[in-house]
Amino acid sequence: MRIALTIAGSDSGGCAGIQADLKTFQRFGVFGTSAITAITAQNTQGVSGWDAVSPAMVRAQIDSVAEDLFPGAFKTGMLANAAVATIVAAAIRDHDLRNYVLDPVMVATSGDVLFEPDTIEVIRRELVPLAALVTPNIHEAAILIGEEIDDEDSMEHAAEVLVNEMGAQAALIKGGHLDSGNRVVDMLYDGDIRTFRGQRLDTTSTHGTGCTLSAAITAQLARGESLHAAVRSAIDYVHNAIATAPGLGSGHGPLNHLAADT
Repeated sequence: MRIALTIAGSDSGGCAGIQADLKTFQRFGVFGTSAITAITAQNTQGVSGWDAVSPAMVRAQIDSVAEDLFPGAFKTGMLANAAVATIVAAAIRDHDLRNYVLDPVMVATSGDVLFEPDTIEVIRRELVPLAALVTPNIHEAAILIGEEIDDEDSMEHAAEVLVNEMGAQAALIKGGHLDSGNRVVDMLYDGDIRTFRGQRLDTTSTHGTGCTLSAAITAQLARGESLHAAVRSAIDYVHNAIATAPGLGSGHGPLNHLAADT
């Protein structure tokens, strides 16, 4: 069995973060390992509080995994603050971790902020250049590149900046928050642009969508899938996971992590 690693925050509600990542890894047949960067108190209605894990403990977790259960691919999610983000970047370089999917988690589905502002520059300067794929939504991409994103042209531009100017190998700009009617548009750029279009679902079961998508891509990269195949399959999987969501909670509910990917 292949191994994948998630470096992210814990979601007490089980919808996003480490919990969503491990469920998704299992769904795609890879063994999931983790390094927890923050503890959050949250449910489907929102985040009531969070604390960052100490940078030393984050590093110790990554070291323990890399020294015994070396991952074929890994992802980062919530990094909380600059000190944690910096030590994660150092661990990636020191262990020569490959197939890195960077999900720049900044705001929860509920709108609650999940990072300290000084984290952004570390992500830009140290983590983006290490990434095989960066997977921001349009709001996160706008923060990373410092420009407004409000249509498909600006989505494509943002992807090109992340790759050609900031150093990522590829960028997937998620367009779920774009005002595009009953269609959802995602854009992948790795030197060439590829656009994925799907039906928008009328639902509140969207908590953990970004985490689940990046985890699905990570799991497939760990299995040796190509980037394009992994992204296509992950997009289909998340669509089906939303469509078949269990309807739990009174706010933004979780996805169905057992959903099919076709």
